[in-house]
Amino acid sequence: MTLARSCEVVATRSGIPVILHRASGEVMHPGTGPAVEARELYVLPSRLAERLRQGGPGNAQGANLVLFDVGLGAASNAIAAWRVSESLPKAARRLEIVSFDHDLDALKLALEPQHAEAFGFSEKDGAQPAATALLTDGRHETPRTTWRLAFGEFLDSLTREPPASADIVFWDMFTRGANPHLWTVSAFRSLRSACRAGATLHTYTSATSARSGLLLAGFAVGVGGRIGDREQTTVAATNPADLAQPLDARWLARLARSSAAFPTDVPDDDHSRAEALARVRAQPQFS
Repeated sequence: MTLARSCEVVATRSGIPVILHRASGEVMHPGTGPAVEARELYVLPSRLAERLRQGGPGNAQGANLVLFDVGLGAASNAIAAWRVSESLPKAARRLEIVSFDHDLDALKLALEPQHAEAFGFSEKDGAQPAATALLTDGRHETPRTTWRLAFGEFLDSLTREPPASADIVFWDMFTRGANPHLWTVSAFRSLRSACRAGATLHTYTSATSARSGLLLAGFAVGVGGRIGDREQTTVAATNPADLAQPLDARWLARLARSSAAFPTDVPDDDHSRAEALARVRAQPQFS
């Protein structure tokens, strides 16, 4: 008996193949498709190539740059980062990609022969063998790049990673409706503890509650670029100076008026909301 897949391939209005998660009804990389979104929303804004060409902490060229790929899905973001690393000279910093997910069906589906080319898995550049090894062995390694799988529930997997180790986070989880426990102050605080000084986080959402949750967890938060029909995305950082467009007083005013201002672990009463708003206003980027 063949078990039903949790995902299926569908097409956007413009005909681009994308993956639909059946239980949540959410589509991975809608609108622009996986290749464009991975490049324009995650790889380019994170300055991945530039950071790999630079030294590590304390200019230690030997230190790996660590990328937390949170929400592996069909591996579109991870394989885009893998390609950047593989294209750089030997002298560049090595990249370590840690992909987190508890469901591998999307990647299995994308690697099927009839879908592989559409989802960017070519045998010519090694992308397909790399992703296949990740599925079968949980790890793939080249002289330039280590890619490993952290399989299981994200918060459990995160506890097994060294503290203060991530340099870049691609936060590409399903929305709060599908994963309410992962869009909380508590979850973001755990993630913040796993980030190294100078780390940046990149995500597709511009939701007020996600941004306030990141701020309450200790990140500085700013506006990310437009992608597809999303006018804004979000960038967070451990250092406010790394934000090109930090959230400002106008955003604080919108936060105060919002009916969905905070994550679900901020109690929904007047005192708790006022206290959370005061904590957000006290963040250094608003000084």
